[in-house]
Amino acid sequence: MTNQNLPTRLLTINNFVEEHKTFATHGGMRHIIFNSESNGFKTAIKRIGTRVLIDESEFFRCVNKINEVNNHA
Repeated sequence: MTNQNLPTRLLTINNFVEEHKTFATHGGMRHIIFNSESNGFKTAIKRIGTRVLIDESEFFRCVNKINEVNNHA
């Protein structure tokens, strides 16, 4: 099994905000999740039934990708 096949760390909104206090708020994360289809975070948001989880590493890859696009515009 390669590293690419290993599971990533999935966090609830509360867990994500608790671990990244300087970066995220509950309201900010809910906004990102609600608009994930159009804001570039679709791949970082995982829905399992009614639960919404955040793929931590993918979330920060999305942040970097969006930042690169915005800095080259």
